Amino acid sequence: MTTLTLGKALNAGMRRAMESDPKVLVMGEDVGKLGGVFRVTDGLQKDFGEDRVIDTPLAESGIIGTAIGLALRGYRPICEIQFDGFVFPAADQIITQLAKMPLRSLGALKLPVVVRIPCGGGIGAVEHHSESPEAYFTHTSGLRVVACSNPVDAYTMIQDAVRCDDPIIFFEPKRRYWDKADIDLDAPGLPLDRARVVRPGRDVTLVAYGPMVKTCLEAAAAAEEDGRDLEVIDLRSLNPLDMAVLEESVQRTGRCVVVHEAPIFTGLGAEVAARVSERCFYHLESPVLRVGGFSTPYPPSRLEEYYLPDLDRVLDAVDRTFAY
Repeated sequence: MTTLTLGKALNAGMRRAMESDPKVLVMGEDVGKLGGVFRVTDGLQKDFGEDRVIDTPLAESGIIGTAIGLALRGYRPICEIQFDGFVFPAADQIITQLAKMPLRSLGALKLPVVVRIPCGGGIGAVEHHSESPEAYFTHTSGLRVVACSNPVDAYTMIQDAVRCDDPIIFFEPKRRYWDKADIDLDAPGLPLDRARVVRPGRDVTLVAYGPMVKTCLEAAAAAEEDGRDLEVIDLRSLNPLDMAVLEESVQRTGRCVVVHEAPIFTGLGAEVAARVSERCFYHLESPVLRVGGFSTPYPPSRLEEYYLPDLDRVLDAVDRTFAY
């Protein structure tokens, strides 16, 4: 077993992918000599050279466009978007080319491109540096969208994403980069499209992903003192959704709360709530509730703690599910 932070686990996963396949490249702003803003790619350029770990210009559209061309020639690029809010200049390439080209070619063309995006708040950064843009990409057919929440999943999921022939948006919870866990570097991970029950329970199903999984686990520990047993599910895959795990859980608990950092209005929680309501209607004891950020641009850092969903807001939603 090796103890790694989430950031170091991603580094180790990319390193193993690059050792296994010489066609795997890393590219992005400051990913080489600096090792990335969060040092996730630290040391990779030194060990694999400038031809495989490429410092690009500050041009996100150019990064993704170049990655598409490389993928068409048989490479497997890993693109780093420096901050979540910087992905929007690349949206044209991602939505109109990366997501569409495989189907446009009736599957003849493969685009195994991984777009890594540090997401969410909690680090005292301002707007454009603390966004949660996952709903834009889960709504885009042709993309797989995944989110890791812990070092163990980060290590295996990044390797699985690189091996996948589909284009993948890979969200990394930046405020969890320094969380540590023991990792068996040779153990296989859960399949990329599977959700995980990270805490079994019988009273309420809490559904989360990325940075909110830890918050929900903290809420479940606090609720236990009041005699409530909360089940916590880490979605891991945001598109496609693993509905089998969700259905089994909600049919047992009868209650469901979906939690994410992104604003509630048309966020991913709306899709989860709709699907759970459709498939588990006769098992529900109360409506599916959602907890998320407010429908405002991301606030200044001094207001972060009021904007981000926390343990109290999750527990308030749990209380409301028992009021019906």
